Amino acid sequence: MLDFTWKVFTQTGNIDTYLLFKELEKETQEIPDNLDDELAQIDFPVS
Repeated sequence: MLDFTWKVFTQTGNIDTYLLFKELEKETQEIPDNLDDELAQIDFPVS
């Protein structure tokens, strides 16, 4: 999805498409952090 959004932005120069790209990029970077936190809680449950 990121590649498609970037490609559309480079072809159109539409700022809304760029902002969408940045939002999607931010969300994809947040997912692994949340996953690591969840895995850490599974490995070391709080009693």
